[in-house]
Amino acid sequence: MRAALLQTAVRPEEGVDERRERVSALVRAQHAADLVVLPELWTVGAFSFDAFHAHAESLDGATCRAMGEAAAHARVWLHAGSIVERSVEGQLYNTSLLFAPDGRLHRTYRKIHRFGFDRGEAALLSRGEETVTAGLTAVPTAGGTAGVTAGLTEGVTADVTVGLATCYDLRFPEQFRQLVDGGAELLLVSAGWPAARRGHWSLLARARALESQAYVLACSTAGSHAGVAQAGHSVVVDPWGEVVAEAGPDEETLVADLDLSLVAATRADFPALRDRVLGVPAPG
Repeated sequence: MRAALLQTAVRPEEGVDERRERVSALVRAQHAADLVVLPELWTVGAFSFDAFHAHAESLDGATCRAMGEAAAHARVWLHAGSIVERSVEGQLYNTSLLFAPDGRLHRTYRKIHRFGFDRGEAALLSRGEETVTAGLTAVPTAGGTAGVTAGLTEGVTADVTVGLATCYDLRFPEQFRQLVDGGAELLLVSAGWPAARRGHWSLLARARALESQAYVLACSTAGSHAGVAQAGHSVVVDPWGEVVAEAGPDEETLVADLDLSLVAATRADFPALRDRVLGVPAPG
């Protein structure tokens, strides 16, 4: 599987509609990829709290329409990062979006762990009420070997189980344990991570991959959100905790080929997950 992480810059001088159009064009250009991943809240900026209410949208709003069309144009699975979702009840959520190569909205995940310690996101947005495993889904692959770029809906021979998480979630290993218990082999993390804690970002992405014996694709933003400098440094980590590819601090498209068979091989060669004692789910 070939993955492309679009480390998008949030530029203060750029309007939401302009940014949506620019990012849509970036996605449309990813014909060589099987999977494309965007950052968290890239339309408004994860720290642009004053803009949350004004730019909240429904799941049939402008961003969902644009991203669905872009996914279909490029024929890719698209994790379109997250939006400020306004639900039919009027609540606001930080909601991740996964589109199929036909442009259909395949899965959503409302962020469980809201950042801000009673301020910012934690005060303005509602917590996702679904279970962690609501962010799990099976994604068809075109064989599951490195460099496969024929398209995920053509020549399908296997599925990979994908788990979704968002930014601050990365600090909560119990969430990732539940995703692994549900079968996750590929963990997609969209983020708007601040530059002041970039060391934590890199460390936690590797830790979640190593302990889960799964790929972690962690896509962050560049630029600045409401004066908060962003970390960039999106990263792809393999099931051994090794960095496959890492971006720099600026806007960048990070491309990596994933050998999905490495997940099963790692778990067989070093079966640490089998030796878990605490928190292991009871037999069904």
